[in-house]
Amino acid sequence: MGRGKILIKRIDNTTSRQVTFSKRRNGLLKKARELSILCDADVGLIIFSCTGRLYEYSSTSIKAITDRYIKMKEEHNPLLNANSEVKFWQKEAEILRQLLRNLQETHRQLMGEELSGLSVKDLQLLENQLEMSAHSIRKRKDQLYSEEIQELNRKAHLIHNENVELYKKVNRVHHENTELQKKIYAGNGSSAQVNNNTIVPYTFSISNDTLEPINLELSQPEGNPLPIKTKAPNLGRLGFLI
Repeated sequence: MGRGKILIKRIDNTTSRQVTFSKRRNGLLKKARELSILCDADVGLIIFSCTGRLYEYSSTSIKAITDRYIKMKEEHNPLLNANSEVKFWQKEAEILRQLLRNLQETHRQLMGEELSGLSVKDLQLLENQLEMSAHSIRKRKDQLYSEEIQELNRKAHLIHNENVELYKKVNRVHHENTELQKKIYAGNGSSAQVNNNTIVPYTFSISNDTLEPINLELSQPEGNPLPIKTKAPNLGRLGFLI
């Protein structure tokens, strides 16, 4: 004799309803498990009984399946996707506003304001933070001073080298003038001796210590100088004195 059809409607008897729920629940869970194994499908099943009790089954994890479901719904429903995007940015904006309020409060505390609500431990942490900040500032300032000093030393060394080269050029011109003066006297048949000090009314001296900056100094020659104007020579135009 065949089995008759069961009318699908709510079972009024509580005991019968609970027994039917238990049997069909186990059958549904079994079918879901068989489907995931036989067809290699991701299956997620969530059941809440009339009393609020949760029953679930998943071939991987319920969270992964539900996240995948929500993502697929958003991709296939532009309106839902737009609403989700608006909610997302609203949440991000609220997080940023809260972060801004926290930063403003921290800034006021670092400036010594609104300290009444802080405990001794909070004040100690704030003091340590200020000391660390001051140490970083002093360290950076010392580094800048050191770099500036090194740059000044480099420039001083360049100026020193330029002074040395200038002294060599002046000395070479002086020597050439002396040789030319000797040739002129020799050509005129004069037996007068050429005095080096009478050729250039000023002499240049330079320190031999290369570690110290070089300064050109002017000094009067010894003996009887020629009757000329005591004016500093122009190094840009060197003339011959005969």
